[in-house]
Amino acid sequence: MVTDIRDTMHAVEAAVVMRLLPARPRLLALGEPTHGEDTLLDLRNDLFRQLVEQEGYRTIAIESDCVRGLLVDDYVTSGTGTFEDVMERGFSHPDLGLGASAANRELVRWMRAHNDGRPASERVRFAGFDGPLEITGAASPRQALTGLHHYLSTWVDADLLPCTAETLDRLLGADDRWSDPAAMMDPAQSVGRSAEAGRLRLLADDLVALFDEQTPHLLASAPRDAWDRARLYGRTATGLLRYHSWMADTSPARMTRLVALRDRMMADNLLALAERGPALVHAHNSHLQRDKSTMRMWQGAVQWWSAGALVSAHLDEGYAFVATALGTIRHRGVDTPPPDTLEGLLYALPEDRYVIDAPRLAGALGDTRPAPRESPWFGYAPLDPAHLADSDGIVFVKDVARS
Repeated sequence: MVTDIRDTMHAVEAAVVMRLLPARPRLLALGEPTHGEDTLLDLRNDLFRQLVEQEGYRTIAIESDCVRGLLVDDYVTSGTGTFEDVMERGFSHPDLGLGASAANRELVRWMRAHNDGRPASERVRFAGFDGPLEITGAASPRQALTGLHHYLSTWVDADLLPCTAETLDRLLGADDRWSDPAAMMDPAQSVGRSAEAGRLRLLADDLVALFDEQTPHLLASAPRDAWDRARLYGRTATGLLRYHSWMADTSPARMTRLVALRDRMMADNLLALAERGPALVHAHNSHLQRDKSTMRMWQGAVQWWSAGALVSAHLDEGYAFVATALGTIRHRGVDTPPPDTLEGLLYALPEDRYVIDAPRLAGALGDTRPAPRESPWFGYAPLDPAHLADSDGIVFVKDVARS
């Protein structure tokens, strides 16, 4: 069996990964089974550099706030802002330390240096593709709504606008009432189904409709990047207002709907990026896999279609998913995997890291399905052997050192 598996393994290089795929994807998704480990982010950085230099990729998208990510993109493309400010304000999920990560800091430095002096067509771009969402709650829709309104008021006849900026400001109120972390556990604390929120949902829908109706004029009148940004504001505003509405829900479907809505926002952002050109996408395996995702939360298990599943349904072979599995994370208490698990079979091979041809591995295993691996640490999600056939490849890293 080990000999059969060895025949499916290759070096983790961009050219090798591309050869494993049935077609050149517009979105190449590299998953990770845990967050916050620079070993995995360094591997991501290496792969991205190779994709840029060898395969013509121009964008990297990570699991971070799509609106905050605009600050990073402005910096790497044109030098707007300062490095430290961008690292502090351009990344979300502070509990994961994204802005403080040495690997993320190196990525942003490399992108800025790569772009220096290059024409716009050759510059690499950065994108967050998550919504403005945290485990503890969701952001106010203010920045997205007012950003879209400002763009339309600049380029469209004022008589066509459904409201004034002052009306939006009045309905939005204080931002902290939207972002109150108490609303995550207590729907009664959410403003998502207040009269003001209901009115804002209608106005957001009208603003997005006006944006769509005026697309020929807008594209002829304003820079394409400004149109792209306003479009992002529009889908973020409607997505956030929908998310806040479900935060106020009291039905048993509440958490299932919230996790599904988050991945729907991710998918919408990824599909927009795919229109721009080939991109490397990096996020947790559970957000990128083609199968349904599951997660156990305080009220029980939830199941939803991930962003990867949604995007794959639209792009078919234009979407590729390479999962990552690990052997050990000893500083987290994740020790050598049992030999009868998928990770145990891969751990038995001598190499420290490699990429596996997943369909060939599934063929080599035949009807002998490895046992599921149980992680002693909640932060590591072992690869489900049942998902093997739905991956285009698997990157295996034998040992993850402390970052």
